[in-house]
Amino acid sequence: MQWTGLNELREKFLSFFESKGHLRMPSASLIPKDDNSLLLINSGMAPLKKYFTGEVTPPSRRVTTCQKCIRTPDIERVGITARHGTFFEMLGNFSFGDYFKHEAIAWAWEFCTKVLELPEEKLWVTIYLDDDEAFDIWTKEIGVSPERIVRLGKEDNFWEHGSGPCGPCSEIHFDRGEKYGCGKPSCGPGCDCDRYTEFWNVVFSQFDSDGKGNYPPMEHPNIDTGMGLERLACIMQGVDNLFLVDTMQSIMKHICRIAGVQYGEDEKKDISLRVITDHVRSTTFMIGDGVMPSNEGRGYVLRRLLRRAARHGRLLGIGRPFLSEVAQTVIQENKDAYPELEEKKAMITRLISVEEESFARTIDQGMQLLAGVLDKNESRVVSGQDAFLLNDTYGFPLDLTKEIAAERGMTVDEEEFHRLMQAQKDRARAARKNAGADAWAGEADALDGLPETDFVGYDRLETPAALLGILKNGERVSTAAAGDEIALVLDHTALYAESGGQVGDMGLVFNDKARAEIDTVQKTASKVFLHHGRITQGTLTVGDAVNVENESARHLSIMRNHTGAHLLQAALREVLGAHVEQAGQLVDDAFVRFDFTHFSALTAEELQRVEALVNNVILEDIPVECREMPIDEARKLGAMALFGEKYGDIVRVVSVGDFSREFCGGTHVDRTGKLGLFKIISESSVAAGVRRISAVTGLNTLRLFNETNALLHNACAVLKVNNIEELPGRAEQVLAESKEKDSAIQALSDKMAVARLGGLLERAETLGSLQVLAAQLPDADPSTLRTMCDRIREQSESMVAILACVNGEKANIAVCVGKQALAAGLNAGKIVREVAKLAGGSGGGRPEFAMAGAKDTAKLQEALAAAKEIIAAIVK
Repeated sequence: MQWTGLNELREKFLSFFESKGHLRMPSASLIPKDDNSLLLINSGMAPLKKYFTGEVTPPSRRVTTCQKCIRTPDIERVGITARHGTFFEMLGNFSFGDYFKHEAIAWAWEFCTKVLELPEEKLWVTIYLDDDEAFDIWTKEIGVSPERIVRLGKEDNFWEHGSGPCGPCSEIHFDRGEKYGCGKPSCGPGCDCDRYTEFWNVVFSQFDSDGKGNYPPMEHPNIDTGMGLERLACIMQGVDNLFLVDTMQSIMKHICRIAGVQYGEDEKKDISLRVITDHVRSTTFMIGDGVMPSNEGRGYVLRRLLRRAARHGRLLGIGRPFLSEVAQTVIQENKDAYPELEEKKAMITRLISVEEESFARTIDQGMQLLAGVLDKNESRVVSGQDAFLLNDTYGFPLDLTKEIAAERGMTVDEEEFHRLMQAQKDRARAARKNAGADAWAGEADALDGLPETDFVGYDRLETPAALLGILKNGERVSTAAAGDEIALVLDHTALYAESGGQVGDMGLVFNDKARAEIDTVQKTASKVFLHHGRITQGTLTVGDAVNVENESARHLSIMRNHTGAHLLQAALREVLGAHVEQAGQLVDDAFVRFDFTHFSALTAEELQRVEALVNNVILEDIPVECREMPIDEARKLGAMALFGEKYGDIVRVVSVGDFSREFCGGTHVDRTGKLGLFKIISESSVAAGVRRISAVTGLNTLRLFNETNALLHNACAVLKVNNIEELPGRAEQVLAESKEKDSAIQALSDKMAVARLGGLLERAETLGSLQVLAAQLPDADPSTLRTMCDRIREQSESMVAILACVNGEKANIAVCVGKQALAAGLNAGKIVREVAKLAGGSGGGRPEFAMAGAKDTAKLQEALAAAKEIIAAIVK
């Protein structure tokens, strides 16, 4: 047993199983594909489950992977202990109806004892209580002593998650020695102490559970194994926890250098070091796979991890953004196994920097909010609601809120805080109730047995085909007649299926007996194309020879827009920088909508430069070349991959000279000149760090120009000018006249308000040394209320006025407090808040003046009547 680095262990495992006839598959994205049951990939099996259920045919019956995984149920525990982490890699070898127990057990033992050279006397095995077959294989074929095999019950050694494939499992444990044990006579594999480390689980999926306690045997049993790479590295490197593994130490040491601290010297600082190490690792991989920060779903997980890491940086005394620097070490340590990290380096580091800088502003706002909560608190107890808000919105942990409150001699209502936290967890659990444990759930595939559709539409608009299947109301049928809504499956098609952001084609499927109009085309995970539409005449029968014809004008518009999207991305990267990545797109016949990673709105000058670059390439009429090649060759050519997407060994690359080169399965024009012209019509924000540009090409550009021209001529007619050149001057003149009239109207309103003031002040009531006026004013607006309040404060220092008006379905309330009233402890913001509350409203403002809105106008008089009591309660 020799010390072995984590990266070397990964390669040893995958190479070993390749030597046993397994296909090495790259790790799937952390974003589940065609699977809504998971938020993030959390096991080695998750991306392969459709192979196990038979919904999709695997590329090989023997597969081996090292899968990136994220698990977040114990985020709060990460750092507190050295056991918990959110990101890990899961090694696995899988058999889809090929080999079974004999080979799986033999190869697991061979890898452990021959390749890793783990001492046999340190290894223990657990099996399911009733699995005599596995016991015989371990003892009689492998030669493991029966004394080193432990039988455990269903909870420990039977793998089952609802209905679907399930079965007993066998785990391999490593004995770390007595010093890690609990000392109990019963101590052994399965004990909760740290002595016996389970590191490899071999699952024998031999039953097909119906979820009701019935376990019929599977006709073709499967093998599903999982071995945590970090856990194995701990064993091979003789360290106690994952944070001491070589690659993790590289990350942690970088943090230590930035913070000027040493791991192991201060437990509080160690917690922060572990949090940052784990969370930066997780977020780097998540962003590399296309996860963007947001306030929900996986984007919220990413944001929460980044903010937790940033806050712990502050606890270490790091007073500047630093996480993107640490992310570069994460990339350096993992780029050989995951080259996408190096490819997306600019994007990953830029996004982390922006998010950390944003959080720095947010946490400062949180500190101000907490200070406000403490300042106004008279009960000496911070409510659980306020503590929860600080935690959920600003990333403040409860312990920080408690610490700051304690400095002022205050406490926190922890019971209410934990109740709200639990309610949030319950909501999250309900939202993901089908995740993880139900990862095997799936529907019967109505397309079972149908082959992949051969798409021939890259270079032709029509093709003969054979009708292989008809779906009607979700069921397979043999015939369909005029009027039926159907989905047709063909052996060949010239119609593109919706994918990669490009919409599906429209067209016809017909022969001399029948005709079907196709509205769109979609494809399944098995690459079967479904031609959705209706039969307009005759009857179609499975087995018929048909012709497929594309709606050419629409198809050509889509092609122009898709090529335009490629030119747009290349131009954006040239103008804005290499951090620009495609984050989504929609390409149809009307326009292209392109989402990309960037962190601020584009200036008018930047938009003009992008547009000019694209149009220059169009005018140069450069050939557009589409060809298939090995993915390694494509990467060497510098081809851009879709952000977060995974590809096979052979990819299709679309090149426009040296200007643009991308992985793409869509349809394109053969020369840029066929785009005609490219025009950006809008630029906007989609989410934090994601912008959106919409643009048009070809005849759609001409249509846009014509519509814009018509609007300008209509504006000329309305403003009574003879030509478009006069329009700006006339618009400015009209605006100036309008402002002048508004000022005159406002001045007149102010005079009228002052004129009414004398009568109003006479209605004021005396409250001790103060005067209180509460009145609703007809024909007033918020501006009038503000003016009258200003005049009242000028005329009476002892006056407290509550004035209201109704505009439509909403009421407005204004409160002003004179100098003498202020000295008596009155606050306009507090008064208006209480009064507005009685009429279903809210508001606030300065101590001397504040305004509020109210929804329930019927209760306005009641609220005004209560104003005097509210003020009296304050001055007591």
